Amino acid sequence: MGASGDACGALVGALAVMGLRFGRSREEEKEDPRIWRYSRELVKRFREEIVQSYSGIHCREISGVDWTNRDQAVNYYKGEKVKECARIVGDTAKLTGELLERQT
Repeated sequence: MGASGDACGALVGALAVMGLRFGRSREEEKEDPRIWRYSRELVKRFREEIVQSYSGIHCREISGVDWTNRDQAVNYYKGEKVKECARIVGDTAKLTGELLERQT
């Protein structure tokens, strides 16, 4: 998120999509309880299926980059590891789509 190395942007984006789909558009609206179920499942499956070989869900853990270090960040985008980021984004989008199609 914003080159901080915190939560993976793909996961943050997917959770935002869940909020758009199941959240309230007005304060007086009743909350759709599916937002909690789908969000929990999304995070669980993201950890277990998409980034299982990494030590966490933070970008710095997945990428191995200290994003405050300009040289590391530049080298990351020049190297092969950026392709892993693209895979994670694609897999997260696919998972999000699967969850939204299910909507039970």
